[in-house]
Amino acid sequence: MDIGSVALMALAGTAAGAINAVAGGGSLVTFPTLLALGYPPVAANVINTVAAFPGYVGGVWGYRRELKGQARRVAILGTTTVVGATVGSALLLVGPESTFVAVVPWLVLASTLLLAAQPVLTKWAVARVGGVQNSSVRAERLHASSLGQLGVATYGGYFNAGLGIMMLGVLGITLDERLPRLNALKSVLSAVASAVSLVFFGIFATVAWPAAFVMAAAGLLGGWIGAVLGRRIPDVLLRRCVVIFGLVIFVVLWMDHASSTH
Repeated sequence: MDIGSVALMALAGTAAGAINAVAGGGSLVTFPTLLALGYPPVAANVINTVAAFPGYVGGVWGYRRELKGQARRVAILGTTTVVGATVGSALLLVGPESTFVAVVPWLVLASTLLLAAQPVLTKWAVARVGGVQNSSVRAERLHASSLGQLGVATYGGYFNAGLGIMMLGVLGITLDERLPRLNALKSVLSAVASAVSLVFFGIFATVAWPAAFVMAAAGLLGGWIGAVLGRRIPDVLLRRCVVIFGLVIFVVLWMDHASSTH
């Protein structure tokens, strides 16, 4: 890597960390940056997934108080997450890169739309908070959450962007819990999914570790900056900027794939 590439990776990683701390969707910055630097799509996705792990761990630490009393949920949903993330990571490496290249624009679009819908999903999660329920109802909801989490974790193992937003939507729909505790649970499960992919890719894939390290370190710095600026910058404004950027990236990737197939 030359100095210019390192600087661009660090800038993208810092921006992504700040965006994740304020609104979510930082991968919509780092993934296109890696593509622009010449990394193949699968390699860029691997770097992006590996680099996201420290940020997820930081989120778990930040929500440690809200995790009290959720050990059973973490154990059950964590197990499901391991299975799903392993399947998704395997699909990424086993499947032909041409398939991934073909679906990447639509995955970026899906992640962008999820980010745009985040306020609605958050309100939905809050609306699900109701009265005290008996143990059988809670068990049924946990089973439903496990099924949803299996699909989300599989997606996360295959393509990391938008993972946290998707998780929060599933958890908010299936579990009757306060939003801060849902966010805490989401942080743990995101860290589990990222850890599984990190180990899987470390064993079976060729990871550009220097690039992953630069983005991971910059992401930690960005997370701190985002926590400070988050009190001053309206998250609505930042979310809209990222959504517009994501839509532009979708159009560029789609047009590039369309032109390469003709």
